[in-house]
Amino acid sequence: MNLSKKWKLQHIQRLKTKTKTKNKKILKFITLLIGGFFIYPPFVCFVILAIINHKLFKMKKIVIVSVIFFLSCAQPNKSEKSSDECNQNPEYFLLRPEVEKGFGYSHAVKICNQIKISGAVSMDESANPTAVGDMEQQMKNCYADLKKVLDHYNATFDDVVVENIFTTDMNRFLEVASYRNKIYTKHFPTGSWLGVKELAFPEFMIEIELEVHLNK
Repeated sequence: MNLSKKWKLQHIQRLKTKTKTKNKKILKFITLLIGGFFIYPPFVCFVILAIINHKLFKMKKIVIVSVIFFLSCAQPNKSEKSSDECNQNPEYFLLRPEVEKGFGYSHAVKICNQIKISGAVSMDESANPTAVGDMEQQMKNCYADLKKVLDHYNATFDDVVVENIFTTDMNRFLEVASYRNKIYTKHFPTGSWLGVKELAFPEFMIEIELEVHLNK
């Protein structure tokens, strides 16, 4: 075998080896890009554009176009739900299912991190008024029911942001209103105290409704 032919064979072999090595690097690079796309798509866009700018164009105008395209890649996909997006399906809760179904209301509903709680009154499991004529005890019974609702949603009175109180006897309510200091130990919610002519049953002297905001 003459030297010229031997040199050609060696050259061809080197080219094959170089091509295989290059193909392996390209395959590895593509694999990394695919993996990176699922982790952080904007980064992949940036890498691709950097290669294009370096290899093909090297012009300022292309850099500007690349930046614009990169920013478009960085925009969140509106069709995909964010991991922080809340569940907007209403989550209803019935404290006394038979009573509430009979009167046609739900005691509470949660949407995202907001909870609306219907007015609580002093009654037993059969909707019979309790603590008749005793404003303070009726108020305590209201808060006891409200706590059960809050417990269901893993909330506390610290999460209450609105409290509206309806009473048929404002003077008697004001005499015992200090009991609320035992309920709200960190801060008081916003809300209103409203004197009304009557509530659902004539024995009811007070009704308390809440709105809750969860920081969870």
